[in-house]
Amino acid sequence: MNESLRTTLKKLRLSGLAESLDVRLQEAAGHSLNHNEFLELILQDELAVRADRSINRRIKAASFREPRTLEDFDFAFNPSIKRKQVFDLATCRFVREAKDVLLLGPPGTGKSHLVQAFGHQAIRAGMTVLYRSIFDVVRDFLHDEAFAGHDKVLARYLKPDLVIIDDMGMKQLPKRSGEYLFEIIMRRHEVRSTMMTSNRPLEDWGKLMADVPAATAILDRFLENAEIITITGKSYRLRNRGADETASTVSAKSADTAKEKVATTTK
Repeated sequence: MNESLRTTLKKLRLSGLAESLDVRLQEAAGHSLNHNEFLELILQDELAVRADRSINRRIKAASFREPRTLEDFDFAFNPSIKRKQVFDLATCRFVREAKDVLLLGPPGTGKSHLVQAFGHQAIRAGMTVLYRSIFDVVRDFLHDEAFAGHDKVLARYLKPDLVIIDDMGMKQLPKRSGEYLFEIIMRRHEVRSTMMTSNRPLEDWGKLMADVPAATAILDRFLENAEIITITGKSYRLRNRGADETASTVSAKSADTAKEKVATTTK
């Protein structure tokens, strides 16, 4: 490729085409490709590079904690996890249908790995994703609220096709956490998909937030059309420590039962 052509491709921002052009020219000569065949090949090269860059940008914007995928998930360690249910969710149909998902289970049983893997699947399907722990959510709102940026941070949570909120129940949440989470859930309800994880029973959410009415309102909306995955078993993190005890299980009954339990705390 001569320098003039290289400069032209750079100006046109056809870097993918530029990277493969020399190889494609040799291929065209060796296989006697006609003009249409050659043009199709080099344009496919450009599209492939742009697709990879788009995926990488969206992965970076998602702010995943770790690069987790379904390919590296150990299903054999925890038989309570149903492969069919996981791979059905991996199709991201629930995102296209604006439905929610809740994963319940003890710490270390694979919830965070799975939700980040679902996030990667959504990105591969051309969707936008935001991953945050519940503590990140609260910090985001508190920080931007201090600088009169409430609307700006809320917009960040409303725009993505899928928002993943991880680690609900790890510890007591700061004041007003229930208000922030409620606004996210309320505004995204039936419009965009939200996925959450929790290692505490749903009836404990009011105590965690120190705001039973907010917790009740959150669960009322979130569970209305949510798919629930219940995970039991030992912590994967303790597999090499000779741990004999089985992690405590989280009770996750039907959505209606969960709502009733939470609602009783308001009486």
